[in-house]
Amino acid sequence: MTAQPTRILLADDHALVRRGLRLILDAEPDLTVVAEAGDGAQAAELADHGVDLAILDIAMPRMTGLQAARHITRNTPGVRVLMLSMHDNDQYLFEALKAGASGYVLKSLADQDLIQAIRAAMRDEPFLYPGAIATLIQDYLHRNQPPPGQPDDPDGQQATPSLLTPREQQILKLIAEGDSSKQIAEELFISVKTVDRHRANILAKLGMHDRLQLTRYAIRAGLIEP
Repeated sequence: MTAQPTRILLADDHALVRRGLRLILDAEPDLTVVAEAGDGAQAAELADHGVDLAILDIAMPRMTGLQAARHITRNTPGVRVLMLSMHDNDQYLFEALKAGASGYVLKSLADQDLIQAIRAAMRDEPFLYPGAIATLIQDYLHRNQPPPGQPDDPDGQQATPSLLTPREQQILKLIAEGDSSKQIAEELFISVKTVDRHRANILAKLGMHDRLQLTRYAIRAGLIEP
C-alpha cells in the first residue's frame, strides 16, 4: 500500500515566496501542499485541519511565525513545525527551538535544504543548517561559563539569574521579548526613566552591553517561556 504524502501548510505573507516554495514542494511526489496562509493567525487556525507539517515564515503580520509555532505545538502537537527565515540570526534560532520547531531553514538555502528539512522533521529528527549547528555548539560551551561577575553553582553549572532582583528579572524578560522602555513602563506602571535605570543596572550586573546579549541570557536562564 502506497504511503500517503506528507500534507503541508505553507505560511508566508508574500504570495511570490509561497509560489516559489510550492514549486519546490510540488516536484516531490511524497509531499503535497494542502493549505496556504498569509499571516501567523491564519496559519495557527489552518494547522488543525488535516496537516502533518507547517512551514512558517518567522516575520508575518497579525501573529509572528514564532507565536504561531508556539500555538501549533501547544494545541496540535502532532503537527511538526519548520521555521523559514531570511535571517541567519542566533536569537531567532534559539527562539524557534524554544517554540518547539523541528528545524530552521534559511530562505536563501530553501532550494537546497527545505526538502531535506521536511523529511527529517517527519522522522522526528531536527534539521539545522551548518551555521546553526556551530551556533548551538558555541552556546553549549558558553553555558558552562558563568557571565562576568556571576559565580558557578555547586554543581559547576551556570547559576540562575539570582544576581538580579525580582523586578530586574521581570524587566529583563520584557526586554528580551522585544518591548520598548515605554511599553515596559506602561505595563509595570513605572516611569521610562526607572525602566532605563533598571536596564543599566542589569547590564552592569551581568557584564553585558546590548539587548541581543540580554536576550541570549534570558533564553538560557529560562526567563522567556516557550
